[in-house]
Amino acid sequence: MPDTPTQMFFTKGVGKHKNSLESFEAALRAAGIAHVNLVRVSSILPPGCRIISRSTGLRQLSPGQIVHVVLAESRTNEPNRLCSAGIGLAIPADAGRHGYISEHHGYGLKVRTLADMVEDMAASMLATTLGLELDPDTAYDERQETYRTSGLIVRTRAAVQTCEGDKNGLWTTVVAAAVFLP
Repeated sequence: MPDTPTQMFFTKGVGKHKNSLESFEAALRAAGIAHVNLVRVSSILPPGCRIISRSTGLRQLSPGQIVHVVLAESRTNEPNRLCSAGIGLAIPADAGRHGYISEHHGYGLKVRTLADMVEDMAASMLATTLGLELDPDTAYDERQETYRTSGLIVRTRAAVQTCEGDKNGLWTTVVAAAVFLP
């Protein structure tokens, strides 16, 4: 299928500016994707889609290119408010099946907490499609062990970005993205 991505990479960035939109642009620039046209898509990693490095992926982008992304973003102009944006990925053991990508945009979450959250969300979505019964009230560590012992989910990953709002009230934006390539 011509529109099905064959490669994906993670990127993230922080931007600050007196205007909200320009802080978003600065965050995209820091992530290396400000020069392309972004189209937000939902949460499916196509079967066989290879995960490549950020540097390899960025070299494949051209100015003005239409690029599909799963994008998380958070903005604030409140001094010291912690912004957080994260992308999680769960890859099934069966290479012929699709994986799941999750995103979270919010406030107050530190890097490790956010990474665990988005990985768990992606793994939970994948697990339910694979027939695993999960108790949402179970601790993440216990669910993670269920994922591993089932043999159905081979690995999870996360790309997260956090930043405290600028102390002088500039708009602060964080982005995290899973970028798809043909």
